[in-house]
Amino acid sequence: MKKILLVIFSLSFFLQGIAQEKPLQFNLDEAVNYALKHSYAIRNAKLDIDAAKKKKWETTTIGLPQVSAKVDYQNFLKQVVTLLPSEIFGGTPGTFSEVTFGTKKNINASITVNQLLFDGSYLIGLQSAKVFLQISELGKEKTELAIKEAVINAYGNVLLSEESVVILTHNKNLLQKNLDQTKAIVKNGLAEEQDAEQLQITLSTIKNQLNKAKRLKTISYKMLNITLGVDLNTNIKLTDSLESLAVKSTDLGLFSKALDLNNHIDFKIAENTKKSNELLMKFEMSKALPSLSAFVNYSKFANSDNFTFFNKTQKWFDSSLFGLSLNIPVFSSFKRSSKTQQAKIALEQSEINLQRTSQNLRLQVASVKSDYQFSLDQYITTKENLRLAERIEHKESVKFFEGIGSSFELTAAQNQLYQKQQEYLQAILAIINAKIKLENALNIK
Repeated sequence: MKKILLVIFSLSFFLQGIAQEKPLQFNLDEAVNYALKHSYAIRNAKLDIDAAKKKKWETTTIGLPQVSAKVDYQNFLKQVVTLLPSEIFGGTPGTFSEVTFGTKKNINASITVNQLLFDGSYLIGLQSAKVFLQISELGKEKTELAIKEAVINAYGNVLLSEESVVILTHNKNLLQKNLDQTKAIVKNGLAEEQDAEQLQITLSTIKNQLNKAKRLKTISYKMLNITLGVDLNTNIKLTDSLESLAVKSTDLGLFSKALDLNNHIDFKIAENTKKSNELLMKFEMSKALPSLSAFVNYSKFANSDNFTFFNKTQKWFDSSLFGLSLNIPVFSSFKRSSKTQQAKIALEQSEINLQRTSQNLRLQVASVKSDYQFSLDQYITTKENLRLAERIEHKESVKFFEGIGSSFELTAAQNQLYQKQQEYLQAILAIINAKIKLENALNIK
């Protein structure tokens, strides 16, 4: 029985280990949604909102009753001696007697309730706390847009690196085959040694590029992991291809989309800044208003020459007090006026920034639409150029091995093909990146 249990436990741990090694699989949309929940920036943005909520409550509590309690215990190691005329006690006139007042020990326990009745700055503070919370919420919204763009860029870079490795591996294998065939032709005296040497140079270059592409692939995956908010060593498998993303990213309907300025995150942030400065100016002005607060105090105290405060026979005396405190600002040597004017200037600056943001957003949309159109045109052009480069390389390869073409012409055609392959991959990535930039410019979520 023990052996059976041991086998079961061992098997369960083995299966658990296999499950843990299973890679995370994402298409592009799934990767974006995952990052919007788990990325480091999003998690911090959520904590900022939580902190803003606590800050709002902290401000609210200023106007709520404040209760404090205090216990004072005093033990005179040596009591204060007071000199009194001796004649009070029937002594010799002109002389003094040493006396002490009170007991060596005393204790006082009190509780005080304070309540703010009116304070103009407190009312403005409540509004400011609400605006501060809105700032955190808008910050999270802005972070979400940035995370979406970062994930799409990182996802595309991974696919680009993978596709580069595949293409360069294919090119290397084909070049190696050509080089082997050329060496055989040279050996038979049907070609010159430099033809093989020329191919060897190209092959060495491709090998270096392939090794670099493999290293970039590893780095690209780690960058994606960081963007998603997972451990660097977590295995990830992407289910989209670069070509499929190019098709998905081709959306001509985006060109007819109009900018909704009032709902754009950057415009809302600028508006919120203006609102904050309005409240700041009101806050400085409110400092000239009087403030009124009330308090109630209740205390009990006892005196004794010995520590008998917990005895039932100990006598305690109580007292109670109610009061109002009115604070009236009279003259601050124009300090309040200076700070109010500074706040007014900051408000005017935020109004100017709001106008500038409005114009910048309109210009940004026009600029990004132009970039997106260019990326679509460039994709079509590079795709056609790649097809032509493949045909040219094939023709030069046939001519070379038939003995009617030179190795230099073949090498030039190969280098042109390799360049067009990379331009084509970059054109696909440009479409993907340009589309998300346009969506962010239009504030499309």
